Amino acid sequence: MPIIVPAAARTMSLLELFAREKRELSNADLARLLDLPESSCSDLLHTLHELGYLLRTARSRRFYPTARLLSVAREISASDPLYAVASEAAELLRDKTGETGLCGRIEAGVVKVLAFTAGRHPLRYMQNVGDKLSLHVSALGKAILALGTPEEAARQLRLKPLRKIAEGSIVDLAALQAQVAQARTQGWIWVENEGGDGLSALAVAGHAGGAPLALSVAGPTDRLRPQRQALLAALQEVQALVFRPRSGSEPGAA
Repeated sequence: MPIIVPAAARTMSLLELFAREKRELSNADLARLLDLPESSCSDLLHTLHELGYLLRTARSRRFYPTARLLSVAREISASDPLYAVASEAAELLRDKTGETGLCGRIEAGVVKVLAFTAGRHPLRYMQNVGDKLSLHVSALGKAILALGTPEEAARQLRLKPLRKIAEGSIVDLAALQAQVAQARTQGWIWVENEGGDGLSALAVAGHAGGAPLALSVAGPTDRLRPQRQALLAALQEVQALVFRPRSGSEPGAA
């Protein structure tokens, strides 16, 4: 199990506390709210003040974060680290399965492909980074919907028309909600012939850096269906590396 560094944990708890309280706080206030000795809290506040991450009022001696924290956060977000996480995950899936690996997230009722690594077979699923997929036929999208509430899933599914794209496309909202509910229970989803005839995908989801993402392997139905159990095992291995693992049952009928 990874070792938790107390000083780092206290620093993040301190910043989260300021975000929650939205006001200047004294050393005594912070020590009480963080359940820390005042001496330990004082050392932490002094360090962050000296580094420029906290300001202190002259008379009341209360503390509050400075704009430096926001500036650092903006610099980090300017180069979205999710793309690096997504790219490595897609490559790992391809290496473990030989099939096409994908990573995506939901944006305004569609699924945006963040990463794509083509499979090794001559006949394989192809996609491009940045492509947008219809949510109601996407294993990636439905896996992400399963992370949230039924109400949020229904809201997202209503944002775009539910068009028949392939023979297996589900265009009834109630049926889609039931499919997502099953994925929520088992922790994974299998989509067969929904986004394209003869095409299937298996997906899992989780949170990376606070953002809901999904991982998927996709390819010809006839090749993927017999090895669904092995594909799920590979997905769950990568899921455990990228996200907090989710429990789920064995894959059954689609």
